[in-house]
Amino acid sequence: MFLTIEQHFSEQKCTPHNKVDACHFILMSASCTFLQLDISPTKPSLLDQLSTDTPQWQKVGQGEDARLPAFQGPTSFHVIQISSFANSTWAQNQGSGWLDDLQIHGWDSDSGTAIFLKPWSKGNFSDEEVTELVELFRVYLIGFIRVIQDHVSEFQMKYPFEIQGIAGCELHSGEATVSFLRGALGGLDFLSLKNNSCVPAPEGGSRAQRFCTLIVQYQGFCDIVEKLLLETCPRYLLGVLNAGKAELQRQVKPEAWLSSGPSPGPGRLLLVCHVSGFYPKPAWVMWMRDEREQPGTQQGDILPNADETWYLRVTLDVVAGEAAGLNCRVKHSSLGGQDIILYWGEKELGASCKWERMILRH
Repeated sequence: MFLTIEQHFSEQKCTPHNKVDACHFILMSASCTFLQLDISPTKPSLLDQLSTDTPQWQKVGQGEDARLPAFQGPTSFHVIQISSFANSTWAQNQGSGWLDDLQIHGWDSDSGTAIFLKPWSKGNFSDEEVTELVELFRVYLIGFIRVIQDHVSEFQMKYPFEIQGIAGCELHSGEATVSFLRGALGGLDFLSLKNNSCVPAPEGGSRAQRFCTLIVQYQGFCDIVEKLLLETCPRYLLGVLNAGKAELQRQVKPEAWLSSGPSPGPGRLLLVCHVSGFYPKPAWVMWMRDEREQPGTQQGDILPNADETWYLRVTLDVVAGEAAGLNCRVKHSSLGGQDIILYWGEKELGASCKWERMILRH
């Protein structure tokens, strides 16, 4: 799939060095970011293959709560592109590759090379395959900027503006693998491609409609995108999950502690349960009274720590006199089917109430 560009994009010249017609991919690079391609082929489940290739892939044991997902590892790979256009002479691409929320690739925009953030970031791809893919992305990103700049007036874009794109594939628990490629202009949905049809987003207005008119002229481009997403991406995802399984399957137990937050009002308390340092990401945390879940429990976003573990904050607004007897319960796959239970009002609150105040229950 290695190719060379003979110049110029406006003259639509390129010479592919394999069976895939790469011309359309480069010539239509301006449109690539705006497409959304959802394809669910009928193939043997990649999850089935994964459990065959990696028999120790983490599953939640019988003692775990049913609310924790049965498949605990990453299930998707995607690349993110952010292209910033300051004026007619300055533009920059940023790129990154992710397994779910874990970044495993970067992109050096100055040298046009990939940065592999993990020893296993190449998956089971050969050095030759990786070199070819990196070259493909390098040429694509160069072409993307040039073609967008050539069409600024035609599509009535005003500097500065930014284009965001995401493309990848995801393993599902059934028989399907879903591939996707979608993007936005200035943070708003622009176009989608469904069943080989270009659909302009309402936010894109007439500009998106004109882009659709341009895209549908290049069926070869869509065919190459389909090949990359349906064949290359799932094969890479399966390989990188296997190559990185020692790190991806690790189990890190959480630590938990309680504190009080800012008062919600006269006579009320904000109870805060902190859970930190856990991996993998899925966790279940709830304020309880005996065995009854408290419906007012509010869960914040699960946030990353610097060591690639996770942090979660869960709060409950209560009348001060009703706080006694409440507890925070934590479920996580690393706990082997046991729960962390912290009771409000025991000793003092804060970091001192971490593990020593924990009660483990099956």
